[in-house]
Amino acid sequence: MDEMSKELTRLYHVRMLDSDVRFTCRGNEFVLDAMQRARCGPVHFGCFGGGCGVCKMKIVSGEYHEEKKMSIAHVTPEERKDGIVLLCCVKPRDNLTITRII
Repeated sequence: MDEMSKELTRLYHVRMLDSDVRFTCRGNEFVLDAMQRARCGPVHFGCFGGGCGVCKMKIVSGEYHEEKKMSIAHVTPEERKDGIVLLCCVKPRDNLTITRII
């Protein structure tokens, strides 16, 4: 297995800052999909395509990669700079800490 394949299948830990929720996410998996697979929340979901904005949360720490384009109607460029993302559009590159947006 080459380095890229190892990176994509690596397991990362995701922790929700405002609760005791923790789950794992593979490097090739969208964070929202991992959250659903683990049957944990508390996050709602909608279109899974970056267009509805329902899974909007803030990544407090950890590296991630935006795999799908997020609608500017839901996440502004300023918000993206602050770590606000749609969980259906990002994959982890590190362990993540996330929180709901109030």
